[in-house]
Amino acid sequence: MSCSTRLSPAEPRCMRHRWGPAAIAAMLSTAAFTSVLTLPAAASTQFTAASPHGSLAPDHVRRHIDDARPLGDGRLTWFGLHLYDAQLFVPRAFDTANPAAQPFALELTYARRLDGRAIAERSRDEIARLKFGSAAQLARWLADMAAIFPDVTPGQRLTGIYRPGSGTRFYLDGRFLGEITDPEFGRAFFAIWLDPRTSAPQLRASLLRPLN
Repeated sequence: MSCSTRLSPAEPRCMRHRWGPAAIAAMLSTAAFTSVLTLPAAASTQFTAASPHGSLAPDHVRRHIDDARPLGDGRLTWFGLHLYDAQLFVPRAFDTANPAAQPFALELTYARRLDGRAIAERSRDEIARLKFGSAAQLARWLADMAAIFPDVTPGQRLTGIYRPGSGTRFYLDGRFLGEITDPEFGRAFFAIWLDPRTSAPQLRASLLRPLN
């Protein structure tokens, strides 16, 4: 069973958990960062290498993964609009063929203002599309994500830290937001990007490809 909280500095184990410019702007004001993952393959979605953030993982990542290092990164744009940059941090010994068996952190640096509730809803939809979770779990995970995910503005970084068999922790610009303690949630949530069935296979390949 999961529990969630919001903005807890103490980091408790259990959380107190027709397409014109106007139409595109309206969509972006309410869509989650995962909304582009539901586009058909023919849509103008592009992935390019993003600039690496350095050779070291952020402090809040290394707090959970001592030897964390950047593995791969990518930039997601849709019809020419830059949505976010993604970067994956992993331990030194990391098997890219089975990412869910090891801890890792996924950080998204936003280029658009997005609504936290919409992020949660679109995440739930993608998890359901991938056939993870029962109806009860999906409802509970949605409530947990909605309690944790904030509205984001350009330049802000949302980080999710995956720990196999344990809870998933979320940070905004290094500040702890909350944890979803259900271990099945983490596997389902990060599958949005890392599962072979992802709607964004190019981004998955970019994240799992080591940086030069």
